[in-house]
Amino acid sequence: MQTVKLDEGLYRTTADNGVTVLSEAMPGVRSVAVGVWVRTASAHESPRTMGVSHLLEHMVFKGTARRSARDIALELEVRGGALDAFTSRDHTSFQARVLDEDVPRALDVLTDLVRNPSLRDADLALERNVVLEEINTVEDTPDDLVFDLHTSALWPNHPYGFPIIGTRETVGGLKADDLRALHLRAYHPRHVVIAAAGSLHHEVLLKLLARCGWFTFDAGPEPLAVPPVPPGARTERRVARDTAQMHVVLGTDTFRYGDPRRYALLLINTVLGGGMSSRLFQRVREELGLAYAVHSYQSFYQLAGITGVYVGTHASTADQAVAVIREELARITREGLVGTQLAEAAQQVKGQVTLGLESPAARMYRLATVALYDEPYRTLDQVLAEIDRVREDDVAAVAAEFFSPERQTLVWLGPCETTPSAN
Repeated sequence: MQTVKLDEGLYRTTADNGVTVLSEAMPGVRSVAVGVWVRTASAHESPRTMGVSHLLEHMVFKGTARRSARDIALELEVRGGALDAFTSRDHTSFQARVLDEDVPRALDVLTDLVRNPSLRDADLALERNVVLEEINTVEDTPDDLVFDLHTSALWPNHPYGFPIIGTRETVGGLKADDLRALHLRAYHPRHVVIAAAGSLHHEVLLKLLARCGWFTFDAGPEPLAVPPVPPGARTERRVARDTAQMHVVLGTDTFRYGDPRRYALLLINTVLGGGMSSRLFQRVREELGLAYAVHSYQSFYQLAGITGVYVGTHASTADQAVAVIREELARITREGLVGTQLAEAAQQVKGQVTLGLESPAARMYRLATVALYDEPYRTLDQVLAEIDRVREDDVAAVAAEFFSPERQTLVWLGPCETTPSAN
């Protein structure tokens, strides 16, 4: 194994079989957040198996050779801890938050889940129904559903456009053999990143992981690559739904996680729709009273990214709200951020980044991201310096390329006609 010190109390170890372990000691806390990330998720799925990664994430909690589903639920909760999991577009993650004295127990449970799930046919019948109900929940939550519809419109034929949760048809067609095949192919050390932060020491973490067998498991095959991502579609889609509001997303594809332009994009979105002081909030909500919720956002993946604006408004005011958003997009495209605008945006983002790293869970996620996206580790001060290095020309270039109203893919969900029209 090779261990490298990245910062004070922060280490990274790469084992011979490929598993990567990162940890950060946080003096003054009594808890630990620890997680296991697997480099497989919806971006690696075919149209037929859409949702299989998410279903497997559910199924590992149904039991192992050593634990029943009830045992898994009780093992950490009875100690005051918590166990959770999620599937993203690029990765599947399993995490625990526990008292420092319960780290050995948490690692044993996480290892058992990830390495030894039973994946029984009888359990699949039950858990499939649970996921179908989860799909129903999304269908009944239009301010969530509209984002899935938008990514689907943006990338209609690429896995980045697939719903992570799958569809009723694909989930209904998945078999236990599909789950076993995915587990056999992807849940190997070479695909795994383990990250922890809080009241722990790296050498102790390595000993516990060795006891769990992580450094003697077979490395497994190379992770699957994400297919090349085509340019986002420039289109407009209207989806009729009996809702009290019209839910609208205007957005476009951008660049991958590791692109240095992400800091400029983050500054733009902070000014555009990043909080109560943002331009969209002040104009759409405070000045015109057109919406309760309006915000901009960005997401970055292994090979691409998205930036966009969401607004929820009454159908009678939807056209006006969208027109105002287009005006603000045109303004940021035309003017960028200059002088005190840029300085204030940088200060706001730096404050958010700093405050966001106050918890062990946030530190754990940050460590995992460094390894999952093959990023060089940067100290907090280095990250803040990167933000300060963004210049007016950097912002102007990103704004001109990605924020023009003409570039945006537009999805309307609510009381509207279903006939699509092209921008």
